[in-house]
Amino acid sequence: MQKSLDRKLAAILADPNCGEFIIADAKDADMATGLGAPGASPESHPGEVRFKTLAQYREQMRIIARSELVDIMLMSASSSHALTIEERFFDNSPVTPAVRANDTTDIHLARGGHYHESPSRPFRTANIDHIQCGYLDCAPEERTRGANLGLYSVTFNNDLNHDLITLERFHAFREEAERKGFRYFLEIFDPNVPNAVPPEILPRFLNDMITRMLAGVAPAGRPVFLKLVYHGPRAMEELVRFDPRLIVGVLGGSAGTTRDAFQLIHDAQKYGAKVALFGRKINGAENQLAFVHFLRLIVEHQIGPAEAVRAYHAVLERLGLRPHRPLDVDLQETAQSMSYAGSAPVMVTKPSTPAAEPVLVSAVAPAPGAKASACGCHGAEPKPSAAPPADSSCKCHARPLVTESSAWRRTVARQQPIPSTNGWPDFARMSAAERLAYHRNRLGLG
Repeated sequence: MQKSLDRKLAAILADPNCGEFIIADAKDADMATGLGAPGASPESHPGEVRFKTLAQYREQMRIIARSELVDIMLMSASSSHALTIEERFFDNSPVTPAVRANDTTDIHLARGGHYHESPSRPFRTANIDHIQCGYLDCAPEERTRGANLGLYSVTFNNDLNHDLITLERFHAFREEAERKGFRYFLEIFDPNVPNAVPPEILPRFLNDMITRMLAGVAPAGRPVFLKLVYHGPRAMEELVRFDPRLIVGVLGGSAGTTRDAFQLIHDAQKYGAKVALFGRKINGAENQLAFVHFLRLIVEHQIGPAEAVRAYHAVLERLGLRPHRPLDVDLQETAQSMSYAGSAPVMVTKPSTPAAEPVLVSAVAPAPGAKASACGCHGAEPKPSAAPPADSSCKCHARPLVTESSAWRRTVARQQPIPSTNGWPDFARMSAAERLAYHRNRLGLG
């Protein structure tokens, strides 16, 4: 089965304005926080520390991957071995399995530990052979048994001795990966020590370090995309504009509010990002599948961040799930820490405009005078010079909301008749009332 990641990467490289966007679910936190990675158990009680089990963590990976709402499932090497090699879970899935290929000391976050407070040092628990085939010294034909995509992370602290070692280890990893045909994407963390770079200069420091570092790497050794902290429009546009073949993505940072996550993916895409990799933001959601569905709707330009928060809360209410925060609080944007070991977010006074109803209104309506697109989710005519996609069918339209609850597994056939083309909703032919009715039915609000 063709992986959606490969199709989207090819499309983005052929035409950066094609509208494709890659979403990754990061469920590799057992390589950082250990036992607490799956999150708090719903069976825990006040004053009691009880976490979900590893089995529950891996089952959530299966649930998210089965939805096909994400393109990448990032795991630890041990989880990937269980799902990818033993279960063959991803063989018939469009989702690409990936593994955290290194675990630098700034993500060593044991309870009571202080390692993350010292300048980051490079370290690798996993090795490429284990990721690819499950044991050392894979034969060439065995390297496709497991995952063949890894995340390699670097942290620059503006310290010559520490940063030089980081670059040397990255050099060694690149050489090994190229020899073994292993693909990777590169994560660049912000400094993990205070005042390493003045805050007002930090985005420029990171952009320079990234481009300087990759300037000496031939295409065969370069990452398939980048993952870094979103430092605002100017920094993102500067990096994207410099090299259109450098695909840039953002990391999610600390959990924050639902609005934080939805606004981040919206803003990052607006200013040039083509990838978002969220870990804690997804794993901490009240309903992970519904949360990811709204991420997908946002990047497909069918709903805005604030409207998505309201609709998400409506889904939680329908499912009988208590939200972590009241709606008015969850609509706030907060100042968050973007380091892996970041402290709790601090509220800022940036309230959103209240709305009468938590529904999807005309988010998918074309702009006045705009031409309908052959691919209804992008709202732009394909460029004649763009290379034809590997898969000519348009698969980026709105999908029915999928949740763990069987009560939410509605089909289009059970909804009211709506204008459609080849079985997909044709939003260009819908009236405003028909679009509203369609989305209310799809979300169970009708």
